[in-house]
Amino acid sequence: MDVVEKSWEVQKDIEERVQRIGKGKYGRVIKMARKPSTDEYIKVVQITGLGLLAIGGVGFLIYWLMTYLPTYFG
Repeated sequence: MDVVEKSWEVQKDIEERVQRIGKGKYGRVIKMARKPSTDEYIKVVQITGLGLLAIGGVGFLIYWLMTYLPTYFG
């Protein structure tokens, strides 16, 4: 098999894969997906930031309790 035939086969394989996008298991999700509006993006960033702060606060509280509480009783 020469180089030209091999390249045609590779090209055909790539084109078939591209045509199958959106028809498989996740096709419906890909078709429904869209870029979020600025307002939606800002809300997601704010909620994510609040979640990070809450988890960080709980972690700091646990660290503080584990550091200072044993010396308080002991």
